[in-house]
Amino acid sequence: GPARPGRPLPGARRHGPAAAGAFREGAEPPVRGGAWAAGQNKQHFITKNTAKLDRETEELHHDRVPLEVGKVIQQGRQSKGMTQKDLATKINEKPQVIADYESGRAIPNNQVMGKIERAIGLKLRGKDIGKPLETGPKGK
Repeated sequence: GPARPGRPLPGARRHGPAAAGAFREGAEPPVRGGAWAAGQNKQHFITKNTAKLDRETEELHHDRVPLEVGKVIQQGRQSKGMTQKDLATKINEKPQVIADYESGRAIPNNQVMGKIERAIGLKLRGKDIGKPLETGPKGK
């Protein structure tokens, strides 16, 4: 009789504090370490990517439509009472193309630029950006 109730107790006691202690000591550092490591990784990842993005942006920078050209497209289009969609339809391009050119996000395409120039009657290239497009033959 007396042995039976006594048996679980030492076991429970041995299991209790030891398990709690192991849990306390074992669980916390890995969690803290894990969070710290994850934070480090995330940070490293972001930094690496940002640097990569900056490099790419710099490399591609000269390929973007200058903002002044975008403004000229917008002004020329508005002066003719055209929406981006109207202009796009007129030159057989998607409205998104016009939007990208006007916001300076597009990579200039000479063919598209030429079509936009003719559509709005303003120069988008060379040093006379924003000047009326001369339809007649130009002297050199």
